[in-house]
Amino acid sequence: MTAATLSSPPSAARRSARSENGIPPRTGQARIRKRRAGEIREQCRVLARYTDILGRAREVVTQQGPAGSVLLLDRELGSRGDRRLVAHLAADEPEGNAGLECERYLADAGRGRCRLLTAADLRTAPFAEETDADGSPAASGGAGDLLDGQGRCYRLEPVLSAMSIPELRWRRHPPTSAGDGPRPVSVRDAIAHLEAYEPVRAMTRRALALHRNDAGMSVAVLRAELQRVLISPIVLNRGLRETALEIIDRQQLSLSEIAIRCGRVKRDLRGNESGETSWLARRLGMLPEGGRDTPTPWIHSDVLALIARRGLGVSPREVELQ
Repeated sequence: MTAATLSSPPSAARRSARSENGIPPRTGQARIRKRRAGEIREQCRVLARYTDILGRAREVVTQQGPAGSVLLLDRELGSRGDRRLVAHLAADEPEGNAGLECERYLADAGRGRCRLLTAADLRTAPFAEETDADGSPAASGGAGDLLDGQGRCYRLEPVLSAMSIPELRWRRHPPTSAGDGPRPVSVRDAIAHLEAYEPVRAMTRRALALHRNDAGMSVAVLRAELQRVLISPIVLNRGLRETALEIIDRQQLSLSEIAIRCGRVKRDLRGNESGETSWLARRLGMLPEGGRDTPTPWIHSDVLALIARRGLGVSPREVELQ
């Protein structure tokens, strides 16, 4: 009697108990996991495979994004890791655009240098409509004047083009004392001269949303310019420069020591080593590149990470502007 009391219930009874408690049998859980894995595989479509400069096999795939959008990704072939964002196509773009973007990407010698895919990419549709505090789309010009350090004004305005309808573009207006007239600039140029992503990105998104179905205004160029900024691995260096100068002052470091930490070393005729300070100063936007008159506001995200981690001992996230 005691043995019967302590014995385990039959397997059929256990399965019945698990089902009554809302717990699927183990075989059912295995089927669920298998089905979910199959659904994830179906969401990705391989467009091309290639070998990068280090001899690693990679593939370009499409993956379903939020709100019907399509993510074009470059990832490792075996592990499917190191996912990099090639393009984020809106839901209303033709299906063939993914293939065209893939061909253009593979033809570029700089392929593989896209930024890493982020969690925000998986939950935010490209050019998602943004609204002001009052809930209405922001105006595309007029009140949205932005001034750079030289007193020049940037506005979103209609520009006449070869098309039958005007294009919506960013235009730079000189100071009132200057004789030159306004000229169109790209989204990237506006960000560069202001040395800040916002509010240029937000205002551009709002303008695209406002004119999404406007047959009398073309936003194709503006949309493409914003897309290139969003996926580019080239980022602003202002945050890195400000952090570097603060650490140099606080820790009494030299540019030479930071450059040496980054592996940028030079030797004089006597074999004495020192850091390549000119290389570092150019990356930080403190000196102009060769043949240029002004320092660049841009830096590759990989170089920013190198200087941040090895040179300054901080996380790249702490110095990369958002």
